[in-house]
Amino acid sequence: MIPQGFILDLLARVDIVEVVGRYVALKKAGQNYLGLCPFHGEKTPSFTVSPTKQFFHCFGCGAHGSAVGFLMDHRGLSYVEAIQELAQGVGLAVPKDSVRTGQEAAQQRSLSEVLQTATDFYRRCLKEAPAAIEYLKSRGLSGALAARYALGFAPDTWQSLRSAFDNYTDPRLVDAGLVISGEENKRYDRFRGRIMFPIRNRRGSVIGFGARVLDGSEPKYLNSPETALYRKGQELYGLFEAQEAIRSRGRAIVCEGYMDVIALAQAGFGEAVAALGTAVSGHHVATLFRLTSHVIFAFDGDAAGRKAARRALEATLPIIGDERRASFVLLPQAEDPDSLIREHGAGAFETELARAQSLSQWFLACVTEGRDLEQPEDRAAAVAAARGLLESMPAGALRMQLVRALGEATQTPAQDIEALFGLAPWRRLPPERETLAPRPDKKVESLKQRLLQRLLAFPALAREFNAQIAALAIDGDTDLDRQLAEVWRASTSAASAHSGAVLEALAQSPYIEQYRALAARDLHGDDQPALAQEELRAGFVAIEEERVRAEMDRIANEQMSPPARERYRQLTARLADLKRVRTAQAGRDKPLPAS
Repeated sequence: MIPQGFILDLLARVDIVEVVGRYVALKKAGQNYLGLCPFHGEKTPSFTVSPTKQFFHCFGCGAHGSAVGFLMDHRGLSYVEAIQELAQGVGLAVPKDSVRTGQEAAQQRSLSEVLQTATDFYRRCLKEAPAAIEYLKSRGLSGALAARYALGFAPDTWQSLRSAFDNYTDPRLVDAGLVISGEENKRYDRFRGRIMFPIRNRRGSVIGFGARVLDGSEPKYLNSPETALYRKGQELYGLFEAQEAIRSRGRAIVCEGYMDVIALAQAGFGEAVAALGTAVSGHHVATLFRLTSHVIFAFDGDAAGRKAARRALEATLPIIGDERRASFVLLPQAEDPDSLIREHGAGAFETELARAQSLSQWFLACVTEGRDLEQPEDRAAAVAAARGLLESMPAGALRMQLVRALGEATQTPAQDIEALFGLAPWRRLPPERETLAPRPDKKVESLKQRLLQRLLAFPALAREFNAQIAALAIDGDTDLDRQLAEVWRASTSAASAHSGAVLEALAQSPYIEQYRALAARDLHGDDQPALAQEELRAGFVAIEEERVRAEMDRIANEQMSPPARERYRQLTARLADLKRVRTAQAGRDKPLPAS
């Protein structure tokens, strides 16, 4: 891996405005720069580049990232290639410690070549397999579409790949998931007697395969194992073929299977993709939101389909933001996109799309399912079921609307739900100076969420509040605590850091999409570092107050021993000190009297 410190130092020297400006005409607009988004067609500029945060965000399609991310998305470079190009531009050499990364990249290219050779072999075999051709015709597929998706056929023999490779014992065949090495090192093809669906990354390189039997035998589908190239939780089938249609039509359709994708494409829905034998993940959703602002999930109407749609909702909420849309289509019972189109035509599927539930409707359907909202107990259960979903979202307009919708459905005031879950909203930029002082009575989780957002916007503040953040990192054990600790470590790893550099250093974090969504929020308007500093200072005081009160409550509910009384006295004095600090902070933030 490329050392995190090198990435931070590199991005501290790179100017994202200069990098993006090579490909996009940018104009100064306040503190930021605006231009026409290169990732989707638009006539009014919504593509924003922040020189202070070294971060870009499109308010039209949702694409966002650092200079590294821009080169990867716009130029189709790999992560290592983007780092190397930026380093060359500022006269830096990628550290020798990164030689391993270069070797890994070379290995991946080698495996990709092996997989492409297999793809070509399977395509040739399909032309000589009348049963497979007849099967595809019976499913309504044209030869042109089969060629577009590079469909093939694996002969039903144990070692058919011997004729495709000079050396069948080449270890790369096992590493690529094409061949299985069994007992006594006996080798045989993984895929036999199946239609082959090559899985390609966004640059068109084959990274794995899906395979389907021609008859009713099991397993119906067989997928490549995870390899150095293929991570099923990160890839989407059909994305390479669909990305242009997604941009031009302004939407992506996510379905469940390979044949669904191809049937939809045959019917004119070229923007369809599918998860690869796994539930939709946040990584999947974030990838699509980089291409479009509207993602439609179209699943079967059975129990499994509803479960998949619920998982898709859970994956979407933490990263959707206020400028994007998600819709949910649950097809009629016993139907999937493939069967619906074959039996009723493309118009039937378009009708189902028109009936799609919005994210808010599906959210309410999920939390109220099976509950009688006329009964107080069921209303309470629905509110409780919504807690995890709402807590996963960053504060913003969409979360506020979902809270209001939940309140109306359960006859519960929205402010009561916010108070119950500690979701009281933070205003990102108070309009007047007299409102700069943050209220210290926020719930701790909301405080921590806000602290995280401000650290992502102003990483330099991590050093100023080093001790306080370290204390939170050591004492906490929630995801939010881990996120604070992770951002703190990245922010203090270099002499200086900005948002883009910190986000790039955290690119492999499981929380990266949440970080990016939070960072994108702060591009809505101009920011004041002094305000962020005061918010952090007041936030840490408020968190300490909550911690002291919690310990006092615990002691008060126990039998008071002499040591407990002494500790209670110390805590009372500490609480008084914190209140004085808070009062002093509020006094500093009051507006000056008019002269």
